[in-house]
Amino acid sequence: MSDQRVMFVFPGQGSQYRGMGSDLYQEFAVARKVYDRANEVLGFDLCQLSFDDPASEIGLTRNTQPVLLTHEIACLRVFEELTGGGLRPTLAAGHSLGEYSALVAAGALGFDDALRLVRRRGELMGEHGEGGMLALTLDVKTARPLADRHYCQVASCNLPDQTVVGGRDTDLDALAADLAECMPRKRAIRLATEGAFHTYFMVTAARLFRDDLERAAFSAPTFDVLSNYTGGAHDAEPASIRTQLFFQLFNTVNWLGCLNTAIARQVTTFIEFGGGLGVEESPAAKRPNLESIIRKTLKAGGVEARHIGAINCETLRAAAAAFAD
Repeated sequence: MSDQRVMFVFPGQGSQYRGMGSDLYQEFAVARKVYDRANEVLGFDLCQLSFDDPASEIGLTRNTQPVLLTHEIACLRVFEELTGGGLRPTLAAGHSLGEYSALVAAGALGFDDALRLVRRRGELMGEHGEGGMLALTLDVKTARPLADRHYCQVASCNLPDQTVVGGRDTDLDALAADLAECMPRKRAIRLATEGAFHTYFMVTAARLFRDDLERAAFSAPTFDVLSNYTGGAHDAEPASIRTQLFFQLFNTVNWLGCLNTAIARQVTTFIEFGGGLGVEESPAAKRPNLESIIRKTLKAGGVEARHIGAINCETLRAAAAAFAD
């Protein structure tokens, strides 16, 4: 496996579900340590929220973000234990919230500080959120002028032919109607969010979040972590990491740019940690959130690489076995 160029990836909001992490907590002491520490840092029972979600609050942004970060880091720590900690990735990246997990993985941000940051980030995004988001089956060059006409903003470039935009509800409705008239074969899919994330609606949240970023301790990453804001690698300078996380909050998530950087760096294997998609609640029944996006981008670029999910007990053991000597 010495010729492998590995990238660790971490999903963002939308990959949370009730029951996530419950399997890890039961089977791995290292995962219990992560979850128990999260309870202490946050001052509430994150385990109950993640495993049982009795009040159906896991989908609230203030909760989703620490729940996901904890699950992603628990998956990472289990994988490290199963592989003996000897696998050093070439790169790491996370989608939106997942960028914080990637920074933790690279040692640029401590788990405690990351938890506090994403909890505060989620609170501010929920409190100051307005409007909503649409996923359009358009490339960004086509989507941007359409969004501009309706006072909306490109929030995320996920695929060569998928762009997410955000704006006021009435503006999004007008945009969708415009799309249906001008390009009837294209689709506009409303996303379940508390606001127009990664747009100008998040400027107030970012201004308030700046103080939290400046209080947190950052250090140089031990391997390259890609920035959602630029699509390229973060600088080693902590001040630069802070400012890029600040701008990330109200600017486009350039996930396509991150994947293109991975392709340019000749990544051969993507390992995705945490989260999960699927209608069934069991962790074992979930599938990785970013797998489809990654595979489609690789196919569009004519690139061959493998994706490995590491999101529950079964897939973590399989992922570790794939790197056994």
